[in-house]
Amino acid sequence: MTPRQFPGLRALVDTLDDAVRQPSPEAISRAIGAGLTRMISDRAIELPACLTTPTPGRYARRLIHASEPLGYTVIAMTWGPEQGTPIHDHCGLWCVEGVVQGTIEVVQYDLLEDRGERCRFREAGRIFAGVGSSGALLPPYEYHTIANVSERSSAVTIHVYASEMYDCNVYLPAAEAGWYSRARKQLAYSA
Repeated sequence: MTPRQFPGLRALVDTLDDAVRQPSPEAISRAIGAGLTRMISDRAIELPACLTTPTPGRYARRLIHASEPLGYTVIAMTWGPEQGTPIHDHCGLWCVEGVVQGTIEVVQYDLLEDRGERCRFREAGRIFAGVGSSGALLPPYEYHTIANVSERSSAVTIHVYASEMYDCNVYLPAAEAGWYSRARKQLAYSA
């Protein structure tokens, strides 16, 4: 079984194709979120091990589907115990994510000040999302972290992006308290 051939893939793609034809990013994200929640809760998607196996030392990012005519991409992300991201953005792309396995913590941030390579943020909200939960990021509200909160178990999420996301900005704590340094990060897929 390959990542492009698993139970539920055709139904997932059909659901997403319909959703991305909605008239606005808000409507698209609502339709995708509802579809992911329903399909995950009903266990209509059965991701194969090649998409859900953790990678030591970092989270795994694996392509499920790329729609050439509609432009969106679907990615499975596998989070080993306590793996997560720094604060990052999506470079202006909307994204909808659904939790397939485990529990993830999503922390959203408001950008308070942007001085080019240095930024200041304030935590704007924190949620713990379990299996079947979905959420969306709509620019300009796209600054967040994602982490697997478990010390023992992996978590798996499905992410749907407006288009292929080749890179993003990450924000790392700077020497001056409360400030973060911006760095560009190239994104790649895991084996």
